[in-house]
Amino acid sequence: MRNLPIGVIDSGYGGLTVVKELLRQLPNESIIYLGDSARAPYGPQSSEDVRKYIHQLTHFLLNQGIKMLVIACNTGTAAALETIRSQVSIPVVGVIHAGARAAIKMTHSGRIGVIGTEGTIKSEMYAKVMRNKNMDLELFSIACPEFVTIVEDNAMDQPSTFQVIEQRLQPFKEAQVDTLVLGCTHYPHLYDQIQEVMGEDTTLIDSGVETINEVSMVLDYFNISKTTHDALDHPATLRIYTTGNAEQFTHFSRVWLQDSTIEVKPCHIKGDIICEDYYCEP
Repeated sequence: MRNLPIGVIDSGYGGLTVVKELLRQLPNESIIYLGDSARAPYGPQSSEDVRKYIHQLTHFLLNQGIKMLVIACNTGTAAALETIRSQVSIPVVGVIHAGARAAIKMTHSGRIGVIGTEGTIKSEMYAKVMRNKNMDLELFSIACPEFVTIVEDNAMDQPSTFQVIEQRLQPFKEAQVDTLVLGCTHYPHLYDQIQEVMGEDTTLIDSGVETINEVSMVLDYFNISKTTHDALDHPATLRIYTTGNAEQFTHFSRVWLQDSTIEVKPCHIKGDIICEDYYCEP
């Protein structure tokens, strides 16, 4: 069990920010990642559809063999975390609770901003988690779907990108928030631009990075953490799949993870299932 990989799912490129932190913090662990770029973005879609997609992605990774699942998508976490936990026998971690806890810990003024997709913001899950711990917080939330599009289009360095970010985040500057939660795992791809707009006095919370601390604790709790000794016989591996364009996903993954050997494998949506074989039967 300890030598099985950790499964990570997301709507596209965003969850690679989680993979990058997994590789840094837990280098002995093997990882299998599935990005559902063919149906991205999840934000504007209904909770029912997102829940169905997350179920399909989960089923694909379970068939590959995993010891733990990370839903590295805030929209997916809000829509499906509890449902998936009730349906599988392995530990399942989302990306909202850890980010919310970190924001509460870091704020000095109690004025916290949250940016996310339409689905995440509409769910009010960050607000619910944070207010459950501190009713006195002043919370400000804005949906920023454009940020996901920028990342999925690999347009982070376009001149217009900074202007879009500056315009969308202006209400947070006016509200004088001292902590801003990046409530979508795509957003850390824009971390530097967001920090420049908000200023150095604003603490940015990367929900994906915070989640890895929780992943580590859960692995230890269930005694399924892969040790250095285990890794001698079972070296860590990284497999990446996408329902979208594998060539584009390979290029993006190589740059973000700084690994020129990555080859992303395509998989295919057939009815209600996802499979590697294009000719598989739904």
